[in-house]
Amino acid sequence: MKRRNFIKTAGSLTAGAVMAVNASANNSKKTGQPNLLVIMTDEHNFRTLGCYRKTLSKEQAFMWGEGNVVETPNIDSIANEGALCTNFYSTSPVCSPARGSFMSGMYPQNTPVMNNDIPLKDELTTFASILQKEGYSTGYSGKWHLDGHGKPQWGPKRQFGFADNRFMFNRGHWKVLEDTPEGPRVKVQKNGKPSYDITGADGKSFTTDWLTTKTVNFIEENKDKPFCYMVSYPDPHGPDKVRSPYDKMYTGMKFTKPRTSGKSAKGVPDWASPKKGGADQSQYYGMIKCIDDNIKRILSTLKKHGILDNTVIVFTSDHGDMRGEHDRQNKGTPLEASAKVPFMVRFPEKIKASSLVHEALGCVDFLPTVLGIMGISNPHKVDGRDASVLFSSPASSQWQDISFLRGTGTANWIAAVDKRYKLILSQADDPWLIDKKKDPDELTNFCFKPECREVVRKLAGQLQSYGDKFADISLKGKRPLYDLAWATGSTEQYNSQNAPSASQFGKGKKKKKEKI
Repeated sequence: MKRRNFIKTAGSLTAGAVMAVNASANNSKKTGQPNLLVIMTDEHNFRTLGCYRKTLSKEQAFMWGEGNVVETPNIDSIANEGALCTNFYSTSPVCSPARGSFMSGMYPQNTPVMNNDIPLKDELTTFASILQKEGYSTGYSGKWHLDGHGKPQWGPKRQFGFADNRFMFNRGHWKVLEDTPEGPRVKVQKNGKPSYDITGADGKSFTTDWLTTKTVNFIEENKDKPFCYMVSYPDPHGPDKVRSPYDKMYTGMKFTKPRTSGKSAKGVPDWASPKKGGADQSQYYGMIKCIDDNIKRILSTLKKHGILDNTVIVFTSDHGDMRGEHDRQNKGTPLEASAKVPFMVRFPEKIKASSLVHEALGCVDFLPTVLGIMGISNPHKVDGRDASVLFSSPASSQWQDISFLRGTGTANWIAAVDKRYKLILSQADDPWLIDKKKDPDELTNFCFKPECREVVRKLAGQLQSYGDKFADISLKGKRPLYDLAWATGSTEQYNSQNAPSASQFGKGKKKKKEKI
């Protein structure tokens, strides 16, 4: 080819590529509607992310031994280029209740998903329903857990605004998935039934990789119009299994037990009592590393099409995982490792890079907040608050720093939390006040210390107002009513002997094990 023709051809190709990228970006921007991408993991301990370790003391950052960490540069990039919430809580730290609140902006008692496997009520409106009515293409892949007992139950009939839910499954933590002419299915079968076995998992069929491919495909198909997509990874929830090479990446680490393990059960409330817990994190870390690598694929796709900066990207989880802290595993307690979850948002147009939001928020606040960030009005009544102002400017003096979280069912515990303190009332124990600043290990009860009396009174008053406004019957039991009466008004010393008997509420009864 002659030099003149080569330069002309190369110039045309370059100009064409630039025009294609600009056209893609402009097609999305001309409507004034940013895209929304929500990435949710399951049972994710916040200490495993580099962006959270940066906000913690050395003792809190390296809970399983100094240097024993999994690096998460791609997840961290979302926080580094956006805002990270240092006190974001699961409104109820169990799968279904947390997800119901996240989707609808309503407290669990009003969804009415107060325990696992309870269907979300038909009349609720999700953030996807609102965006769908605004002209968005909507879709969802991964674990749903809001349609009852179906397992895996692909593509639930009730879509709740997620028009493309072909790759949504209701329940389960399947490890290997595949496409078939009849639709998606769990690839590994045992005795004719789907299995959690990881046999044959590779970079295409392992669930995290498979769901990421579905996410990338949706972005590719909808890049020229506003879209809303949520991918819900079932990892790093147990079973702790991950494909090669991630299964061997961290086996050489000498994990130590968390500093809060080995504590005495004496004087410890039932919701924090030691049970069991191990130290090995190798497979858990491997699952997180696999998730992080796959998020790079998603971010690269958005960047390739010039729509990265016009997409509101949210990374979060439904609840945490104790991972041996306080000699416990899994979730369901108001302790930080269970109740505090990762939450970060990237949207350069409104959110400055490396922003920190310290005010206490919960997943019930997600719907109104993300719509506020996107500049889309919400015509429906919700229980949660629009906290978008906290992401775009310094906290308003009018903002009330408070969030509420509860146990499952009629709630064996309920809590009011702000950026420093956590007041927990229980059906079976004395009230507890945790000072997250003085005692980040959450081993000491500050509730009856004279210097904390006004803090207790304030949080108890807010908890009482919450119970009245949002009809939470867990505050109507004899013990919570007794404790609230003392906490909000009494000048007398708390007397456990006068409190309603803990035996009324079945303290020590075995809880039904959650089926995963």
